[in-house]
Amino acid sequence: MSDDDTMPEVGEQDLRFGDELPVLPIRNAVLFPGAVAPFDVGREKSVALVEDIDGLDQPVIAIFAQRDPGTDDPTQADLYPVGVAARVLKALKHSSGNYSLILQGLVRIRMEGMLMEKPYLKARTSRLEEPRDEDVETEALAMSLRDIAKQVIQLMPELPREAGSLIDSIQEAGQLADLVAANLDAPVDEKAQLLETIEVKERIRKVLRLLTRQLEILKMRERINSQIKEEMGKNQREYVLRQQLKAIKEELGEEDGDAGDLDVLDERISKANLPREAEEVARKQLKRLRSMQVGSAEYTVVRTYIDWILDIPWSQITTDNLDIATVRQVLDEDHSGLDKVKKRIVEFLAVRKLKKDKKGPILCLIGPPGVGKTSLGRSVARALGRKFVRISLGGVHDEAAIRGHRRTYVGALPGQIIQSMKKAGTVNPVFMLDEIDKIGHDFRGDPAAALLEVLDPEQNDTFADHYLEIPYDLSKVMFFATANVGDTIPPPLRDRMEIIEIPGYTRNEKLAIATDHLIPKQLDEHGIKEGQITFSREAIEVIIDSYTREAGVRNLERKLAGVIRGVAVKVAQGEEGPYPITDAEGIIEYLGAERFTSEVAERTEDTGVATGLAWTSVGGEILFIEATQMKGTGKLQLTGQLGDVMKESAQAALSWVRTRAPSLTISEDFLEKHDIHIHIPAGGMPKDGPSAGVTMMTALVSLLTNIRVRHDVAMTGEITLRGRVLPVGGVKEKVLAAHRAGIKRVILPERNVADLEEVPAEIKEELEFIGVSHMTEVLELALETPEKLDLPAITLEEDKKSGAKHARQKEAPPPA
Repeated sequence: MSDDDTMPEVGEQDLRFGDELPVLPIRNAVLFPGAVAPFDVGREKSVALVEDIDGLDQPVIAIFAQRDPGTDDPTQADLYPVGVAARVLKALKHSSGNYSLILQGLVRIRMEGMLMEKPYLKARTSRLEEPRDEDVETEALAMSLRDIAKQVIQLMPELPREAGSLIDSIQEAGQLADLVAANLDAPVDEKAQLLETIEVKERIRKVLRLLTRQLEILKMRERINSQIKEEMGKNQREYVLRQQLKAIKEELGEEDGDAGDLDVLDERISKANLPREAEEVARKQLKRLRSMQVGSAEYTVVRTYIDWILDIPWSQITTDNLDIATVRQVLDEDHSGLDKVKKRIVEFLAVRKLKKDKKGPILCLIGPPGVGKTSLGRSVARALGRKFVRISLGGVHDEAAIRGHRRTYVGALPGQIIQSMKKAGTVNPVFMLDEIDKIGHDFRGDPAAALLEVLDPEQNDTFADHYLEIPYDLSKVMFFATANVGDTIPPPLRDRMEIIEIPGYTRNEKLAIATDHLIPKQLDEHGIKEGQITFSREAIEVIIDSYTREAGVRNLERKLAGVIRGVAVKVAQGEEGPYPITDAEGIIEYLGAERFTSEVAERTEDTGVATGLAWTSVGGEILFIEATQMKGTGKLQLTGQLGDVMKESAQAALSWVRTRAPSLTISEDFLEKHDIHIHIPAGGMPKDGPSAGVTMMTALVSLLTNIRVRHDVAMTGEITLRGRVLPVGGVKEKVLAAHRAGIKRVILPERNVADLEEVPAEIKEELEFIGVSHMTEVLELALETPEKLDLPAITLEEDKKSGAKHARQKEAPPPA
């Protein structure tokens, strides 16, 4: 075949079907009868077919569309079953060896089978005869098709004007449907279905559906284009008017205030000492701002964004006070106690003195309310000479509160982290995250997850705020988080912080805080001069013991303020004083009757009452566990709003007592005709945990043996069915609660004795601590007359069981 051949014409009547026809697969296209279209041929088999056309009786080939255009060597299964016999009108060979063909579709054919696959495809085909339905319905369908096609042509200016005349010139319905289908913008599989549809009416209906869809799309495009042109015209007109106004102002010599303002912004960017990325963003936005219309909404958004970039501190830093002695003095002036936190701050300063680029610590202070967690952050900032900022996370349930909103939202702002940095004005403030244990989360996101990046020293040097979209360095910030309980803090967040637990204050610490801090503060706030009122040590101790019962000092401060207010009334009436507050009688005048008294001795006068120790989120508490029995059928009743774990501890205690009844001088059938009722007062408060097991067992033994529990003894510990005493948590808080309540002896698990190191020395001097490992030791120490019980027999029995167990293990044969 030559480089540019034109084939001799062959009419449809000259085609012979049933003979073999070479097959040319085409991709991403469907050829219809009557349509003329160009095709590029480049595959090896297709090129071989084109070069062999001269050897064919007629320049007619079979055209079938591929199902998958990615198949390079298609077989019969890869082709649609219905195609067209096509005349090769022209073939043009390129320098690359490929060909361009111009083909004219003649008639529909069906592939009956593949006869040859090399050097090109050849198949046996059969002609599909088209039925001629010339009824009224066919004419109506053809008319509808012709009308819609003309509407489409009008909406497509790229089509030639002769297209409408061509539509009118075709009278046969089937040819009209094929012509429209060939020019439809539709997927290959839908066009292949049209080619396979032989029945004329059905084919026209399918073409009408596709054509109607295309008409609707074109109408929508026309509407959109009209709206865009109209808006562009309005904006262009406004721009021209503003340019004219600008020219008029220049002629009149009037300054453009906005342009001057933008020059000021440019100067601020130059002087701001921004990081390279932040400066690039700021200058890019300023460039956009210069080309915008001043009154547009976008202008305000961009201007606000640039202001935020310039207002945030990027390099401003305060110099730390590295004098350790001075820092210690400031911390001691502001807070009594809290030695753990003070020690950690001093350690940080020491390291910072040796290594200048040390990153700021991330500390989490966990303790009951009123112990000074929040004020401690302010004190640390004062000691170090840093700025102090604080945000409260209690009730925050939107991630945007931490990371901010994206600028696409109306009224978007940075998150509280960036806003607080702006308030601080330096890159190294002391940053307090208050109430981190009370963060919520809902469909708007989880703020705790957003804080993971803030509180990770490995990540927070590139903190990403959604509003800024510029990395911001938080690594120099000293973060303090506060919480009342650690259990509600998500584990990944808790893992990123250094936990420092702050227990409640001792009586002596409260006395020192009241004398050194609270009383001077309240005198100043109420306008009372020094000397007009004085508090004796005894008076302050009375307020601590009889008017407050807390781990912190908030209520203590309120009570002191109440006394001072009473004196202020007298001073305001002209009675200058002085007013010495020396004893309980002087306090009753201002605060009324005492609110708290020691109930320990009164509560333990009866048998079946034991004093336990409990840990709560507001510090330690003492619990009075009461047991009684009445006639019944052997039931155990538990009241006081107890949790499942505490109920199970009561069951375990009763089971141990029943199994050791003879040694405890208790009748073995004591439960057959009696019910046992265990109650823990303060029923309005939910209670749970295993640490009351020892106390419940002691109360049961006291009830059933009629031996009272010593009133100056409190206890804590988990029990097993064998009577073993297991360790518990919150030892320091429980010991402080025992000390506040006037307890003299504390019984605790032997494995918890090491935890007493955290207890202040003055508490250790006033209390007796005894570690136990078995319930017999508890009963011997807690009951008034334990000699009435055969406790050694229980111990001996337990030892025998333990020895027998060890012996069995020793004699057991080795495993095979």
